[in-house]
Amino acid sequence: MIEERPSAGLGRDWVALLATLTLGPWLLSQGRRVRRMTPVLPEPPGPRSGRVELPPPLSPSPLYPLNHLGQTLAGLRVLITGDSAAAGVGAPHQDQALAGQLPPRLAQSFACPVEWWLVARTGLTVESLCGLLAQQDPPEPVDIVLVSIGVNEVTAGTGVSAWRSKLDGLHELLTGRLGARCVLYSGIPPMHRFPALPQPLRWFLGRRASRLDWALVEWVTRVPRAYRVQLPDLPDEAIAADGFHPGVQAYRAWAEVVVPIAMKASL
Repeated sequence: MIEERPSAGLGRDWVALLATLTLGPWLLSQGRRVRRMTPVLPEPPGPRSGRVELPPPLSPSPLYPLNHLGQTLAGLRVLITGDSAAAGVGAPHQDQALAGQLPPRLAQSFACPVEWWLVARTGLTVESLCGLLAQQDPPEPVDIVLVSIGVNEVTAGTGVSAWRSKLDGLHELLTGRLGARCVLYSGIPPMHRFPALPQPLRWFLGRRASRLDWALVEWVTRVPRAYRVQLPDLPDEAIAADGFHPGVQAYRAWAEVVVPIAMKASL
């Protein structure tokens, strides 16, 4: 089933309301069954902070060690934060998850070392992520933040207005207390394609996810230092064994699409 993008604004979703009234007990029953039957994958082992040194060039180059702007960079400070996807669930080790895939690519593209941190936990909503981040005490401002959040807002039934308000609070925390120079918000994944979800629950949650994602698209256009990352379109085989989280192939592709957005945001 192909999920349609909202075409009449992001007001009240009467289709979803009707579905809730008519299919509510069935959807609740399917949700309980999914939680009971879906294997719970752990957050992978591996470091949650590190530094990627830029390897020496293969041959002398007048551009080395300049970044894409022709400026010398002493280094980038990168924070990866959010929910279970940010935490790497679905990968066997952090080296194969987002935290392992993204920093080396940023180091190569920006031609500078990258110091990185991973602050993420399974099950986080925006509020609980803000609580976790509020406990952090970074010694210096971060240059780039990559955020993965929203799936748990979808399953919790968060509406568009509340979603925007929560994003406002998160962004204020990231750019204020943590001093982020730019924040990249990953799009909410297409839940209508999650193999772990049966129909009609898959359609129902996919519709919710699509609406929140389009609210994110609109939100970043009016918020300074906020950017959205369009997730790559991948085959079902890229999803992890639980039918819900990214697999290694998905994490690799995700990291690849983040880099050009990060470079554009740095202009």
